[in-house]
Amino acid sequence: MSSANVSVEKKGNASQPDRGGRKHPQRRQESLVASITGNLRQYGIVGALVVIVIAFQILTGGVLLKPNSFVSLIQQNAYVIILAIGMVMVIIATQIDLSVGSLVAFIGGVCAILMQHMGMNWILAIIISLLVGLVIGVWQGFWVAFVGIPGFITTLAGMLMFRGLATVIVGESVPITSDSFRGIARNYLPNILGFWGGFDGLTIVLGILCFALFVWSQLRNRKKVIKVGLIPEAMSLTVIKIVVAALVIGFVTYLLASSGNSTEGGTPIMLVIVAVLVVVYQFILSRTVFGRHVYARGGNRRAAELSGVNTKMVDFILYIHMGFLSAVAAIAMLSRLASATAQAGMEFEMDAIAACFIGGTAVTGGIGTIPGAVIGALVMGVINQGLSIMGVDTAIVKTIKGLVLLLAVAFDLLSKRKKA
Repeated sequence: MSSANVSVEKKGNASQPDRGGRKHPQRRQESLVASITGNLRQYGIVGALVVIVIAFQILTGGVLLKPNSFVSLIQQNAYVIILAIGMVMVIIATQIDLSVGSLVAFIGGVCAILMQHMGMNWILAIIISLLVGLVIGVWQGFWVAFVGIPGFITTLAGMLMFRGLATVIVGESVPITSDSFRGIARNYLPNILGFWGGFDGLTIVLGILCFALFVWSQLRNRKKVIKVGLIPEAMSLTVIKIVVAALVIGFVTYLLASSGNSTEGGTPIMLVIVAVLVVVYQFILSRTVFGRHVYARGGNRRAAELSGVNTKMVDFILYIHMGFLSAVAAIAMLSRLASATAQAGMEFEMDAIAACFIGGTAVTGGIGTIPGAVIGALVMGVINQGLSIMGVDTAIVKTIKGLVLLLAVAFDLLSKRKKA
């Protein structure tokens, strides 16, 4: 259950007499101010993203939010979001993974060799690459969970090992010639509904479905909160979120639907892949026993063990997920670049970790959400894209990203001290 829809504490219900003079509980809801201040960190991240987007839209002369620029933003930053999905779970459990960048290079090299040097079908090459990612996850999870080597050391070793292996197997580069494989990152969903007034029909339908799903989830969560006897957020805040969602989803749908012409454009395939991963892992983290165990392990490992949580198995499974998502990111990157190189994935782990912390994941573990990590990744992506459009030097871009990360973590720590 999202913390944005319910206060942490149960409060006494107001009472009023019924027709027979008896008193019965009357359900209440938080005030608008209380609902916002109780989740200030979450709404602050969203607000910061909006401010950054508006600022770069002005600084770039309106180029940032042009349809093709927006599609490019999605395609170029898909790997950060994919890696951040797994990284946020690892950090919540007070672990870390420094090897994901090297895994992207190594697994991407394996996939390229299977297709180009061995003549393997691209679908089969993808399946084998995903299996390689799972095996690597098992390998690293074993050392962390059952041998007891800290995740920092294990994945630091993995970062060196798999970067070296990538250099050995890839050499200078392995170009990809399969148009089907390259289309994963470059192509769009087929225009099966035609164009409606110059806009992609399928994209418009998907936008409407996304908005309907958001409204349904908000009302459903509110109903569940009331059903279990907790106090829901202010109805006015729910309405505000629905209105804001309508504006954002409508604008994004407009950008995507107008990004192409009669032969191409619409919803990028990579966006669909990222969206599916976000939904699946959000369900895993928030609606399953394993997800609750991840939070319990990160909040207080000793207490979790005393409650019957197998913390070793939690760590083991987390690194398996991380290996799988690293393989997905490797496939996405290889498809976009159309060439495997030993230097691919450089500093990807830093981008993923920064996205998590900017998105509100606690440095001390136990706190964090996948939507927050996605927003953090978008913040990093918008900064990259905006500064690139402005022609800012790469060194300055890294400096600004480092400063943003530092300020995000400092804000998190200061807000916790204030609450204490």
